[in-house]
Amino acid sequence: MKRVKYRSIDERNEAITAYLMILPAVLIIALVALWPVLNSFWISMFDLRLNHPSKNKVTLEYKIDLEKFADTQYYIKSIFRQLRASEELNSDPQKVDAIQAEINSIKEELIKQPGIEEKYTQVETLLDNMKPVNDDELRFAVISHDFAEKYLEKVANVRASLEALSLKKDDAASQGASLMEELRTSILEPNYIGLKNYAHFFNELKVKDGKLGRLGKTLLNTLFITVVSVGFELLLGLMIALIINRPYKGRGLTRAAVLVPWAIPTVVSARMWLSLYDGQTGIFAYWLTKLGIIPDAGLLLTTKSGALFSIIFADVWKTTPYLALLLLAGLQGISADLYEAANIDGATRIQQFFKITLPLLKPTIVVSLLFRTLDAFRIFDLIFVLTGGGPGNSTESISIYAYVTMFSQMDFGKGSTLSIMVFLCVTLISIFYIKLLGADVMGNRLEERG
Repeated sequence: MKRVKYRSIDERNEAITAYLMILPAVLIIALVALWPVLNSFWISMFDLRLNHPSKNKVTLEYKIDLEKFADTQYYIKSIFRQLRASEELNSDPQKVDAIQAEINSIKEELIKQPGIEEKYTQVETLLDNMKPVNDDELRFAVISHDFAEKYLEKVANVRASLEALSLKKDDAASQGASLMEELRTSILEPNYIGLKNYAHFFNELKVKDGKLGRLGKTLLNTLFITVVSVGFELLLGLMIALIINRPYKGRGLTRAAVLVPWAIPTVVSARMWLSLYDGQTGIFAYWLTKLGIIPDAGLLLTTKSGALFSIIFADVWKTTPYLALLLLAGLQGISADLYEAANIDGATRIQQFFKITLPLLKPTIVVSLLFRTLDAFRIFDLIFVLTGGGPGNSTESISIYAYVTMFSQMDFGKGSTLSIMVFLCVTLISIFYIKLLGADVMGNRLEERG
């Protein structure tokens, strides 16, 4: 790595002062940018599922839901009264007494846990007065690992004993066995799983039985849409930028018209294209069929190739003006004197384009491609409205996959893991553009020696 050499001590002191002046801003930017990422990484280390009664919170210790436990005790007492009154069990009441003694021992051992008795009394008082336990500090109590294991073992034994007493479905013994599930789920086990979520998704990148896993297909879909869309947008955007950069009558109106697709919100444009792609009433689908490009208008949104074409076409239409605008700014920064000198030397238009325009436009192209590639890789709203990732997940992007996992399946642990993977992919794309292409993105380089 090259070291920057300063010509004098004053120059070095000025550089240090400049760095110190921008340090607070850099720290604030880093905090704002990295805090959501760090928070997502923390959540990804847990099996956090909001639709699961015992895994809907980040838990590092064994806890018990005192409200659920105390509420279940009332029904357990009722069940045992029914069991004693049952004619089938009158011949062996000692079994019932033994089972009740074991279930009572669970409560007795729970009360002996540090800090539990006072909390449990307060919870019982609230339940007796028909009031909910709204205070989580009161409702959930920390218990030891050893007690939790004994608790779960005893609950399992009682359930097996009650199932053995059951003679028919929905009798008292069968209902008592079902109540044991309530006692079991009142224990909240630590849901810290480390990197298991990452291992799960890395397995989805592998080919099994000749088929690529879901994440692998999702990444291929995302990369395909990104590469094809950005490629067409660059070519079309450069053509449009070259056209509207030349002086001619009505150039201002042309520039304004070109920017209209980009100015329309993505969801609105997606709904518009959804109507145009419709197999029965869509005008665009009708003309594609009429011109013989597709055999059936319904293929656009019901087949993989048709859906991918529909997404890419709508995306190119929507965001080509964005690239054209950025490239136009770069073109206007090229001095006209260079083209005049090239004309004097006899250079053709094509030679001027490849020798002057493209080299000087390279930093602008790289910046434009960087922004657009990152945006295309994170594509969500267009796919969500047009296909929802279908048919059969064939157009599912990694952002759609993360959304479905987090909000449809309510699995925040795996959803956060996918979010971190998106962040890593975006970081790699940024490094690729900035480092491997060797473009001076900022337009200036520090003078380096040695």
